Amino acid sequence: MIEPESEEYWDGLKDGKLLIRRCGSCGVAHHYPRPFCPECWSEDVSWEEASGDGTLYTYSTVYQNDLPPFGEQVPYVAAVVDLVEGPRVMTRVIDCEPDQLVIGMALRLRTVPLDDELQMTAFVPA
Repeated sequence: MIEPESEEYWDGLKDGKLLIRRCGSCGVAHHYPRPFCPECWSEDVSWEEASGDGTLYTYSTVYQNDLPPFGEQVPYVAAVVDLVEGPRVMTRVIDCEPDQLVIGMALRLRTVPLDDELQMTAFVPA
């Protein structure tokens, strides 16, 4: 079930866009979407389309996951990516063998199906 506060985020992913929030009071961009700024607690936040560019902060290859729908997708690369806008996001890296990954490498956003209705973020080498 999608919560009303994040509905626009999920709709953006359907269109291939990663939406983040930016605070109108302190200017900090943040992700995951929430109705307040985690830096200054202001509720003056608005949606912004991220460029889709980022760098690999860290990663791990997942070989076991019993939770649907991920169990049938192993192995996969779980990653943390620093977006150029500032936020750090948990995601996946696809279309790249794990031994080709280098911390700090440039990545580019892709969206991939999570299930029949939802898209999720993934990144590929830039």
